[in-house]
Amino acid sequence: MTEKKGPRHILWAPWRMEYIKRSRESGCFLCRSFRSRADRENGVVLRGRTCAVVLNRYPYTGGHLMVAPRRHVATLQELRPTELTELMRLTVRSVDRLQKALQPHGFNIGLNLGAAAGAGLKDHVHLHIVPRWTGDTNFMPVLGKTLVTPISLEALWDLLHGRGRKRRR
Repeated sequence: MTEKKGPRHILWAPWRMEYIKRSRESGCFLCRSFRSRADRENGVVLRGRTCAVVLNRYPYTGGHLMVAPRRHVATLQELRPTELTELMRLTVRSVDRLQKALQPHGFNIGLNLGAAAGAGLKDHVHLHIVPRWTGDTNFMPVLGKTLVTPISLEALWDLLHGRGRKRRR
């Protein structure tokens, strides 16, 4: 819902209050998610032998995924060759699934290594996969400091597991 308030608009996003009010988790949420078997609740989309794919809880766009080693390591240099290989294989599989489910026009794929590079989680290395659509960037993130995501995490998890309808573009 939006409301005009003077010279600017207010976008109401009441679901964000849970994030703002909650106490910060101790430990690593990726490690907790990988140890658990409650994949849907934890947003775990794919599991490999050494790495796994999770939904980003605070996505840049709908479909934003993270691929990470199951082992808690902070740098690329610490990854074993098998982990590096699986990290890329799961990235390719994730792109395929996102392509089929959401039909994006492109992808941003990358790593934020260290706090100075924008890593919110700097002690468990992870790769971001961000689906993109022509015209998906607008004034909201730039002027309004607000991101608009058109799909819930639960609906996305279901869609990536073949349990929902494909997004139409």
